[in-house]
Amino acid sequence: MTSRKGWLGAVALLATAIVATGCGSSKSSSTSSTAAPAASSSTSTSASTPAPSTASGSGGAGTASVTNYLTYVGGKAGSATSSLPPVNIGWVNQQGGAQQIGPLATNGAESAVKYVNAELGGVDGHPVNLVTCYIRAAEEEGTTCGQKFLADKSVDVIDEGAVAIGVQSLYSTIGGAKPVIVGVATTPVDSVQKNAVVLFGDVTHVLGPFGTYATQVLHAKTAALVYPNIAGITEGGTAIANALQQAGVKVKKVAYDESQTDLIGPLTEAGAQTADMVIPYSDSSGCVNLAKGLKQLGITDAKKIVSAPLCLNGQVSAGLGGDWPIWTYAIASSLFGDPTDPGMPPYMKVMGTYGTPAAAPDPWNIVSFGQMLTTVKFLNELGYANIKPAAVLAKAKAFTGPVALGAPALQCGKYSSAPAVCNDRTQFFQYKGKHVFTKVAGWLQPPS
Repeated sequence: MTSRKGWLGAVALLATAIVATGCGSSKSSSTSSTAAPAASSSTSTSASTPAPSTASGSGGAGTASVTNYLTYVGGKAGSATSSLPPVNIGWVNQQGGAQQIGPLATNGAESAVKYVNAELGGVDGHPVNLVTCYIRAAEEEGTTCGQKFLADKSVDVIDEGAVAIGVQSLYSTIGGAKPVIVGVATTPVDSVQKNAVVLFGDVTHVLGPFGTYATQVLHAKTAALVYPNIAGITEGGTAIANALQQAGVKVKKVAYDESQTDLIGPLTEAGAQTADMVIPYSDSSGCVNLAKGLKQLGITDAKKIVSAPLCLNGQVSAGLGGDWPIWTYAIASSLFGDPTDPGMPPYMKVMGTYGTPAAAPDPWNIVSFGQMLTTVKFLNELGYANIKPAAVLAKAKAFTGPVALGAPALQCGKYSSAPAVCNDRTQFFQYKGKHVFTKVAGWLQPPS
């Protein structure tokens, strides 16, 4: 990443290039927030799959993009009143262990809270506080987090980052007593919960558009899919394979052990050298090895190498000599640095003050920032005196968007088999290197 000075210069340049459109009672006090460790098969009701939207024009949510955060959250300019009791939001993320799908989700959530408290008046004047719980590696840790949130009567809503391990235990323990607001769900577990709302979509539905992109943009007949066999990634690999097959693409998928570093074998077994579409799908820990394997095999066509945005991570950039893999990326949120997205300059500006510049491009940072602002929006609309679990859940389920840094419109409950899912759209960008992206398809939906 560039220095803070250079990064902020890029913010100013991007902001200049875009014409942005704007879009007292008692509650118990909370526990203090814990510092995060340092450092994302249903049937649709639609009759047909929409054709790809044009790759030109305004990106992100277009004219519906959220550009005024104060208006969006319904806050009051200025800082929250520190003498008032805090509004506690539970926060759970999978981090600190060997498998970390989105550790920087916590960074995005914390940055949003700092910003809300400093400039957007908190929630109805009350400061926002994160009551945190982290799952490292064991399913029973989800039970521990569920018990913590359930016992804390000051927590009326729980926000979830990137959680695959322990998520079933978390919900089982909560038992529907408190609502869970999710950015992107990494497994189908969240999607079927009656007390959950998944704002940016789950892996099944936001990876479904890979099938649409394969046929309507690449006109692919065959695909090679390679991914590590780890929780939260295997589910995504299955979702991608199912979507490709549903679209009529012949796909060969190969899962490899997460400890394997030489990936020539899995890529060759999947037929990557001859496939019309190659999909290296991994969390950030495997992206470097996949990129090196593809390069060694001479597979360098960025148009046909399509991945999720999990590789747009500082760890990956460092492992590849200072840049991300030159691939095409699908993303269910705004893309960092997208010069066509009116919603990106406000985010970049806030990150320059309240975030970590090196973390800002990470998709989990983007998603959790927008997710937390949206949670604050719900709480402000209710008012401090009326914040109760049932009221928060009802407010979240009725939300139709646009969501900050997300799709232009949401439809929670669209899928009867996944009632918590509110979005199934994904946009696609081809990476040119040196932080330059070109949009190659707007918001696509899964094949029907």
